[in-house]
Amino acid sequence: MESSKKLGFWSIVLLGINSIIGSGIFGLPGEAYKMIGPASIVVLVFCTVLAVSIALCFAEAGSWFDENGGPYLYAKEAFGQFIGFEVGFMKWAIGMIAWAAMANFFAITISTVWPQAADPFTKNVIIGVVLIGLGIVNIMGVQASKVLNDIITIGKLVPLIFFIVVGIFFVKGGNFKPFVIVPSGEATTTAFVAAAISLFYAFTGFESLAVAAKDMENPRENVPKALITVMAIVSIVYVFVLAISVGVLGPKLSGAATPVADAAKSMVGNIGTYIITIGTVISVGGINIAASFLTPRSGVALAEQGLVPKCIAKNNKKGAPYIAIIITVVGTLLIAWSGSFKFLLQISVISRFIQYIPTCIAVLVFRKKYKDKQVRFRIPGGAFVPIFAVLISLWLLIEAGISDPMKIVWGLGGLLIAVPFYFYMTKVYKVKNVE
Repeated sequence: MESSKKLGFWSIVLLGINSIIGSGIFGLPGEAYKMIGPASIVVLVFCTVLAVSIALCFAEAGSWFDENGGPYLYAKEAFGQFIGFEVGFMKWAIGMIAWAAMANFFAITISTVWPQAADPFTKNVIIGVVLIGLGIVNIMGVQASKVLNDIITIGKLVPLIFFIVVGIFFVKGGNFKPFVIVPSGEATTTAFVAAAISLFYAFTGFESLAVAAKDMENPRENVPKALITVMAIVSIVYVFVLAISVGVLGPKLSGAATPVADAAKSMVGNIGTYIITIGTVISVGGINIAASFLTPRSGVALAEQGLVPKCIAKNNKKGAPYIAIIITVVGTLLIAWSGSFKFLLQISVISRFIQYIPTCIAVLVFRKKYKDKQVRFRIPGGAFVPIFAVLISLWLLIEAGISDPMKIVWGLGGLLIAVPFYFYMTKVYKVKNVE
């Protein structure tokens, strides 16, 4: 693919921001305050540290490779093809489930300004238009996707920047007291863990950035730098939005369904509500665009290794993997229209850690395996950051399992489903490079 048709550094950054910031930030403050009060700001900082630690591991892992694959590639190179396939299969399947949910959320968001969108038939039509429309845009090539992604990402950041810049002048110090507010009869530690598990998922999405490495200029250098830049921007935005929401609304924030819009209305009246509502629509639409670009690349990465039929990686004249895009759109559409994706979405919670933990450990493996190979980025502090990221991820995973065991059951169930696919490809197709 010609360099001019690939994603440059700032387009990669905008794609990363678009992959993370969705509808969550616009509804996040209300639930967070309900769990632990103003102390949710501290919990968010904790989640920021964890998310940045994991992103640093992805940055170093990505600096070793120019190929597509992201977490699949790292797991395969560190632990062999079977583990890599498990991670890659789950990445692609869960990507479709997550995109189905995002398309549904887009229809729900539209219904806040156009009530008819909540009608089941109309909702399905909207979902179909979003998924098929974005599939067509992607088939038109990287350049078309890049332009659309850049415009939408800037469009979603403008309302948030407006909220932060204006909101600073409406913060009331008294709204931060008492600082810790937990539900009656619940221990502070329990509340902290529950809030952390909830807030951490607002940072997910960055792990997809390296999946499309071949569509990016100089990926070994640009992907690590972009990941760090993305996490810095997202973290700052999140902390400011939550802090200002607390400072403006105080106790009124608890459980609010549209907390950012409520705070904006308190600040500048109905015009604030309109600005944030439009921002929410753009934001949810934007994360659909990012998903439409990144999800098919998971299938491409598997096809390039012969672990699914190689025709899936075939490109059209525009350099777009059109077969992977079509399969992804059809699969996502069926999931979205089935209505069962809410149930299947439980798997995606666990699947995040199925991608995070192997990648963090892979960093330590690569340092020994490729000790003589030049690397563009290395995490400072030796092994501390990868080990910290693994231990905290395991802790959150265990806590999530204790609070809802079915998440673990369905997450592991997804891994089991991948096993026959792997053996079919390696035995029937007789993949030659099985390790």
